[in-house]
Amino acid sequence: MRIGIHYANFTHPDWEHRLTERLTDTARVADQGGAAMFTVMDHYFQMEAIGGPPMPMLEGYTTLGYLAAQTEKMRLGLLVTGTTYRWPGLLAKIVTTLDVLSGGRAMLGIGAAWYDREHAGMGVPFPPTAERFERLEETLQIVRQMWSDDEGPFAGKHFQLAETICVPPPVQQPRPPILIGGGGERKTLRLVAQYADACNIFRSDVDGVRHKLDVLRRHCDEVGRDYDEIEKTMVNGVDGPDPAADPDGFVRDMEQYAALGISLVTLMPPTDDPVGWTEQVCDHVVPHLAGR
Repeated sequence: MRIGIHYANFTHPDWEHRLTERLTDTARVADQGGAAMFTVMDHYFQMEAIGGPPMPMLEGYTTLGYLAAQTEKMRLGLLVTGTTYRWPGLLAKIVTTLDVLSGGRAMLGIGAAWYDREHAGMGVPFPPTAERFERLEETLQIVRQMWSDDEGPFAGKHFQLAETICVPPPVQQPRPPILIGGGGERKTLRLVAQYADACNIFRSDVDGVRHKLDVLRRHCDEVGRDYDEIEKTMVNGVDGPDPAADPDGFVRDMEQYAALGISLVTLMPPTDDPVGWTEQVCDHVVPHLAGR
């Protein structure tokens, strides 16, 4: 099992002067310490659970482009892109640019989007849930076409592209990996089975995660997809042992999920010192999880 670092909270002490410094140092520590992935959110307003719009938030892909120049090894992505925020052809070009400039380290993490207050505040249309999932599916079809040899048109219900040219192509071949975030059993996990290279589900108890993976397996059977082709990842959240304060307890806890097939767990630095916390995790957790 590997770890990812998800940098969701920019509101640390003296953030007005040290936001960039802390973000940069955390990413460098994670990169040098063996983290497999570094992600930020795709939000323009901070989530209300972390203080809401008055708190700082950076635009995601600009942040990843900056971090590409500060790191060398980790995969970089958003956890996850909201399908409503960028037209699909532009999104494919943005992720391709990140892949080229990072030397082949970009990932497209994507979901149906949810933050209605943010959409209203920024003037971005927020369609009903069913339409957002239709748009998500067309977005997945479009980016896969743009990352293929097919440069022809795309005609969908919501999006029409006259050409799907993408030059230069991504460094990663056949394309950057696609991760779909969320555990919705009827729509989200079906889209994972049809289009994605990885899923990302929220941690629950072991039985809950096993159930989600069983649902994904059934969708794979229905669409003729090899379930084992899909990487299974998980957001750890705040439950269970703190990996920095109790690394042994955390490793024991993660063994149960590794046994289910979870190969990467994403951790969010919970403290005012994300750099020190990440360093502790890389020093005391990454080596012990590697063999799980």
